[in-house]
Amino acid sequence: MAETERVEDTAIPGAETVPADLLAAFLAYERAILANDLDALDAFFAPGEGTMRGDDAGLLVGHDAISAFRSLRGGVSGRDIERIEHRALADDVALITSVSRFHAGGRGLQTQVWTRTAEGWRITAAHVSPRPRAFDRAIWRTVGDPLFQGAWEGPLTGLTVAVKDLFAIKGYRIGAGNPAYLESVKPETSMAAAVADLLRGGASLRGIARTDEFAYSVAGDNAHYGTPPNGAVPGALPGGSSSGPASAVSTGHADIGLATDTAGSVRVPASYQGLWGLRTTHGLVPRQGLLPLAQSFDTVGWLTRDGATLQRVADWCLSYDGSASTENVYGESSDELPRRLVVPAEALEIVEPDTRAAFEALLERLELPVERMRIGALAAYQEPFRIVQGAEAWRNNGEWLRAHPGSVGPAVAERFRAAAAITPDQERDARAALEPLKERIEGVVGDAVLILPTVPGPAPMRTADGARVDAVRTATLRLTTPVAVAGIPAVSAPLLTIPSRLGPAPVGVCLASRAGTDIALVRLARQLAATLEIA
Repeated sequence: MAETERVEDTAIPGAETVPADLLAAFLAYERAILANDLDALDAFFAPGEGTMRGDDAGLLVGHDAISAFRSLRGGVSGRDIERIEHRALADDVALITSVSRFHAGGRGLQTQVWTRTAEGWRITAAHVSPRPRAFDRAIWRTVGDPLFQGAWEGPLTGLTVAVKDLFAIKGYRIGAGNPAYLESVKPETSMAAAVADLLRGGASLRGIARTDEFAYSVAGDNAHYGTPPNGAVPGALPGGSSSGPASAVSTGHADIGLATDTAGSVRVPASYQGLWGLRTTHGLVPRQGLLPLAQSFDTVGWLTRDGATLQRVADWCLSYDGSASTENVYGESSDELPRRLVVPAEALEIVEPDTRAAFEALLERLELPVERMRIGALAAYQEPFRIVQGAEAWRNNGEWLRAHPGSVGPAVAERFRAAAAITPDQERDARAALEPLKERIEGVVGDAVLILPTVPGPAPMRTADGARVDAVRTATLRLTTPVAVAGIPAVSAPLLTIPSRLGPAPVGVCLASRAGTDIALVRLARQLAATLEIA
């Protein structure tokens, strides 16, 4: 379009300063946004790996990553452009910043760099500042400022906590990620011990965060409340079942996520969202006031954005002074942990090729001896674990599920149907099968520290089909269940970056050591991160 042609909507303040053909492109792009015309939006973004788009969820680099994200966003709320600012940056390069007024209230800001090409004006960089969202229902069940004030002095003063919706908080109901369950139970009359420990240390509760239903998932989706955002990889699954606390921490809404880990529910979201996560020794942190999934494996844990904060939490909550009910168990000093790392060979056989390559490169940079060892087929751990977990999960929740048919999402309902079919003989045999496996892992960590990728690869896209998610889930549980079977502590540290369809994505490295060495394990993980120059 020639610059002399008349363009619609020139009445928008500032539009008169924009060259006519650029204004026409901008307004056409805005119409495509509101119509969620994916083909038109793809065409407006310049092809190639240098194109960028950022928002409050993170940065996407490359046309393909932007296109993949947009395919699952589902459009934007109705809005009007109420102001435009234009600056010419160079010949055929321009900056446009526009202010949006949303029909539902609130304003947003869009900043774009446009470049004239042979095909017309195309966006080469964009940043979107959406209207502020004080309450993201996919992350939070309820929030406060704070919801509960911690002690005014203590080692955790100034830190805020997102509590997984499985822990008792005085005056609130436990929701377990399910609205029907939330309505069926009474408010709690006391604080869960793990919550009270954090408050006593000076941390304040920001709010109650979502969980996958009954904590029976590792994906991070929820059929009732939506999927929390992945703060590291926009458009990817957040990881579960501690999805809400993980997303709250990764998006900066809280400093600490109080979570649980049965089969990987701290470690998986930590890996998917580039967080530090600690699964504590089974039974070390008191579980009073925690809604159980499978008591033989349920463990309390924490998620943080950096290793130093995780160390502060572990030092306090696992010390005699920090926990009201943890017995006098001090984690060993890092110098007392074995200075020998063991890689389970079977783990590297099931991770994705890019993960394996990055992990092997990381091992070469470490300053500790590393050995390879076979620990047995990983499916041999996963299958008896699945049976025992399922039997306990059904004992804990079966009566409620029978009384509330159709109340859970399809994927979780299918898991409970399988759990209901487990016979006492199957459970007995599975428990017997777990004993030698537990002893095998205990033997390995008696004089070494296990090291392996936390998960097979980057977080799957939220648009991944069910078969893909199930395949990732199976491979993931084969990596996470040996630690759960042994009941030992494990920390996931964000030490790997792997290419993905949505751009560079984090993958955690898991370290596991013998029972009771939780504090030492965090220190060791931080030392390795420092060696690799990773915070």
